[in-house]
Amino acid sequence: MKTRSFKRVWWASAVVCCSVVMATAAQAATVSARVVETRLRQGALPHQIYAYGVVAADPAVEQAIMAPVAASVRAIEVRLGQRVARGAPLIELAPSPNARASYAQAKSALRAALAGEARTKALVHQFLATRQDLANARKAVADARANLKALNAVGAGAPRLLRAPFAATVTALSTRVGSLVQEGTPLLTIAPPSALVLRVGVTPADAAELSLGAPATLKPVSGGAAAALKGRVVMLGAVVDPSTGLVPIEISLPPNRLFPGETVRAAITARTVSGIIVPHAALLLDTKGRPYVVQAPNGRAKLIPVVVLNSDAGKDVISGPLDLSAPLVLAGNYQLKAGMRVRLAAPRASRGAR
Repeated sequence: MKTRSFKRVWWASAVVCCSVVMATAAQAATVSARVVETRLRQGALPHQIYAYGVVAADPAVEQAIMAPVAASVRAIEVRLGQRVARGAPLIELAPSPNARASYAQAKSALRAALAGEARTKALVHQFLATRQDLANARKAVADARANLKALNAVGAGAPRLLRAPFAATVTALSTRVGSLVQEGTPLLTIAPPSALVLRVGVTPADAAELSLGAPATLKPVSGGAAAALKGRVVMLGAVVDPSTGLVPIEISLPPNRLFPGETVRAAITARTVSGIIVPHAALLLDTKGRPYVVQAPNGRAKLIPVVVLNSDAGKDVISGPLDLSAPLVLAGNYQLKAGMRVRLAAPRASRGAR
């Protein structure tokens, strides 16, 4: 008796379950949702790497202005970041006490050499000196004159004004008025205004995807430029900077559009990714976080799992078992279940993918 009762209960439960499933399927088949559709299209999107950096002078053309002789800084005629014309005054130097002493010694040595040459000439005429002695005396005069000329050239005898050798921007200033500097001490650094680069850093993984010449879209953080600027990777580092953990990269800049020290956001195109391009609004996630899209072949919803290959500017490149002839559901796709009917909220022809 118990076995028969159990069988009757089992059959009753099975009938109820089947009825529920059939009712749910029928409900899904009859319920409809109002949606917006678009057509699938194939194409490609750039895979971009983003980085922030600072505008700086191109080290390949940057030039240091150095002290030609030991001196004191008498005046500084420029400021950091200032643009100057060719021949414009930069720094005025006054000779140091040692430089003045060297100059005085050189003048004295020249006078002594000239006097020695005159005496040697007289002795030669008296047959008391040889022509070799006269040649040595003349060489001493030439050496003394060359030494004095060199000291004059570097301003050892009087204040000297250093001028810009070309139209430039002052990119570094490393001295002050009154400072005592030795010969060869860097005073300031200049670079042509058009010779600027953007210095950024990227992770080693991102650096491995880049190559020289990769295009970049640049946007000042300050928003000064009305439109995005264009540049290219001109230097790709091969080591990691220990202070940042990033690989240094330099990007070319259009001339006279940015200022040294300005912060810029760079979007560097590493490659392009091909596939099916859909608006980002078409992508949904299931309960396990897996992406899918909804198509509507024959007016019924079909949920299709996809793989997102790339994303850029509100669009995604995807792949999956998609039907290129079936429309893709955009607005209203979140409310659809498999098999549900769809109703268009607007004429399909006016909703083409952009």
